[in-house]
Amino acid sequence: MELERARKIADEVVKRLSPYCSKIEVAGSIRRKKPTVNDIDLVLVPSDPWNFNAELKKLGQVKVSGQKIIRVMTGSTQLDIYVADENTWATLLLIRTGSAENNIRLASKAKKQGWHLAASGEGLFDATGERIAGDTEYSIYKALGLKWELPEERG
Repeated sequence: MELERARKIADEVVKRLSPYCSKIEVAGSIRRKKPTVNDIDLVLVPSDPWNFNAELKKLGQVKVSGQKIIRVMTGSTQLDIYVADENTWATLLLIRTGSAENNIRLASKAKKQGWHLAASGEGLFDATGERIAGDTEYSIYKALGLKWELPEERG
């Protein structure tokens, strides 16, 4: 679907879910401002799980309901919701914004340094397993010695 249509759907979903979240942001190709969007990706931190889950069911058919990902079909649009906590928020937002090529570049750069960028959103870890970045997207780029890139510059 076209970016503008996807953005409108995403904004409506954010409006409906935000009262039950401490943080919520659109990720994926919408955040990267790609002209064509396949699905809608959200990263959020629920603050009121009971009402959050009730509102989710009103959005459409829940296809997958796990602790880390929830997939909802709202009409013919797939909505992928990535559930974070305060610790995983920034890294999960970075990874779920993509692009896949950018994620591979970041993970490869980490690996070359003997580090690990956790796809789970836990952060960037050094060879000893100590978390060295992940409180912000910027912190990961900085730790890897890379120039900060806005989402729309990430491919």
